[in-house]
Amino acid sequence: MSDNKIDIRSYSFSEVKALVEQMGEKPFRAKQLYEWMHQKQAETFSRMTNLPKSFLAALEENCVLVTLKKETVQVSSEDGTRKYLFALPDGNVIESVLMRYRHGNSVCISSQVGCRMGCKFCASTIDGLVRGLTASEMLEQVYRIGGDIGERISHVVVMGSGEPLDNFDALLKFIALLTDENGLNISQRNVTVSTCGIVPRMRELADRKLAITLALSLHASTQEKRLTLMPVANKYGLAEVLSACRYYFAKTGRRVTFEYSLVAGVNDCAAEAKELADLVRGMNCHINLIPVNPIKENDFRQPGRKAILAFKNKLESSGIHVTIRREMGRDIDGACGQLRRRYERRCEQ
Repeated sequence: MSDNKIDIRSYSFSEVKALVEQMGEKPFRAKQLYEWMHQKQAETFSRMTNLPKSFLAALEENCVLVTLKKETVQVSSEDGTRKYLFALPDGNVIESVLMRYRHGNSVCISSQVGCRMGCKFCASTIDGLVRGLTASEMLEQVYRIGGDIGERISHVVVMGSGEPLDNFDALLKFIALLTDENGLNISQRNVTVSTCGIVPRMRELADRKLAITLALSLHASTQEKRLTLMPVANKYGLAEVLSACRYYFAKTGRRVTFEYSLVAGVNDCAAEAKELADLVRGMNCHINLIPVNPIKENDFRQPGRKAILAFKNKLESSGIHVTIRREMGRDIDGACGQLRRRYERRCEQ
């Protein structure tokens, strides 16, 4: 992306209006331009056929229309899940996943190229952080997948590669654009943002009083166990993170989801289920149990079905809302970071 050109797909509607006015165009052109970018999801300015040629030339000269290129798409033969590898304008690659549910099409997007959080069970963090994505690069994952399948995307989960709250400003811009009535107009209630627990940003997000769902990657029932799995726990202790979750609910009225990856012999025993129930008792929350996706860089294994159900039943008997995440895309490198790593290793050969 040219440094001196405006990333116009990351501009809010009010910013587009101000730019159009500055370029000497009539105000109604702003709505036309915005609709081309966010409703029709044009890949080039030249496709915007109802805009004057002089205006299009000025846009070409001063702005860039960020568009992602589909490198690979893998389709699960088991459940129709589609995993995409997209090339960014600078040559980096990111992953996105389309999951089809009865309630609609859900897209899981990446927020960064790589990640610096170092969680032990995640492939996307192995090579560290390259950079954060722009709001337009986050949006484009939704737009390109919607265009590819020719259907509306109704739910968006920011839970792919990267830590969304480590790219906070771009994340907020992305949410505003995604839910703008002049664009896709996806309900904030249909947007979920996942975090490993960056407490100051969790509290700042709460203060924004958005209607999105916050999902915390918990993965352990004690601070000691969390330290062995998630380096972020060195900076923000479990008690502090849970306090931020309570604050989020108090400010927004939105129930927090706890993501808990079940790893055989690590955090899946009955004693840990009891500790977890005690930990969250009294909170308005939901626990999402995730049988871990094995990656070759570690020896984590998924518990057997019997152990998973026993863990779930133990939580339910304590009055906790809990589900086991439906496994999707296991046959197509469904876990975060796997497809990107395989692609980059192939390119290095």
